[in-house]
Amino acid sequence: MHIRNYRTSILLVLTFSVLLSTFWFFPSFAFIIFISMLMELLLNPAVEFFVKRKIPRSVAAGFVMLCFVTAAFFVFAVVSGTLIPTFTSFVEDFPRLAGKLQQLPYLHDSEFITEEFDNVWNELVAYSVTAVRSSLGLIINIFNKFVDVVIILFVTFYLLKDGDFIARYLASLFPNNDYERVLRLFYRILDALSVYVRSQLIICAITGAIVFIYFTLRDLPYASVFAVVSGISEFVPVLGPTVASAFGTMLTATRSPMVAVQTLGFYVVLTQINHNIVYPTLIGKNLHLHPVAIILGIVFGGEILGAAGMFLAVPIIVICKLVIEDVIKNRAKVRQDLIQSRWLNRNEE
Repeated sequence: MHIRNYRTSILLVLTFSVLLSTFWFFPSFAFIIFISMLMELLLNPAVEFFVKRKIPRSVAAGFVMLCFVTAAFFVFAVVSGTLIPTFTSFVEDFPRLAGKLQQLPYLHDSEFITEEFDNVWNELVAYSVTAVRSSLGLIINIFNKFVDVVIILFVTFYLLKDGDFIARYLASLFPNNDYERVLRLFYRILDALSVYVRSQLIICAITGAIVFIYFTLRDLPYASVFAVVSGISEFVPVLGPTVASAFGTMLTATRSPMVAVQTLGFYVVLTQINHNIVYPTLIGKNLHLHPVAIILGIVFGGEILGAAGMFLAVPIIVICKLVIEDVIKNRAKVRQDLIQSRWLNRNEE
């Protein structure tokens, strides 16, 4: 085995290991770069649309960024005026809802069930409220940290404007004979992340809208809160929707057990449609992530970075998966080339 045959693979593993470790050692810097990349992936199709119509890329990037900033401020104004007051009211009313739920006959009659329910309920409440507060807090902090926002916008603009040049420059830093291989890997990672982010945003929007409509039509309280919880939970595949469904079902039991059963059925149907129809249709066969890998990645990400780590778990798994696949594919190619070379040498002898 010659190390030089695997130089690029070793460099790729080391490079991505260092980049991913920045989330632990330099979280603020890493999140600024990561959020800028996500924004670039979301906005790049719009820039390409204008570029194909002979508009200079820098002008297209600036126009798209201006539209995005305007839309973001509009959304923030709507959220500040409607969701935040509703969420505050929900948090204040939460102790009363929890007490009412614990007084239900089928829970109150059994001491064992009551004790176990209290444990499960407290953990579920802590997780759900923390997740929502963290998510809303992240949105608010992004807008409050003006300097970080400005940096993110500028980085996103330059990624939109010079993203292809940057990718080619980074690929040129690796051994010359593997330039095309590294560039293809970069684009595969970007394409996979783009598919994942867009798909997750669509699923979040669909889920949030459907939950809001259901709670509104059933005249259940805090429809917007449960819609946001259900929408955000989709960014934590498998575990997120399960916790959101349990949280919503248990709180609707304060209205009546029958409403809770109906709500549970609603969440089960919604989850099955999302995961068996909507999710495969949007993402297709680009990721090939096993649920076990997703769950373990989410748990590990939560242990390392908390709520932010749970949100970033799947994108990081996607990156690691594509890098490992590239290394394995290159290793097989190198071995095949060595075998073929030995076979040719024997024939020449």
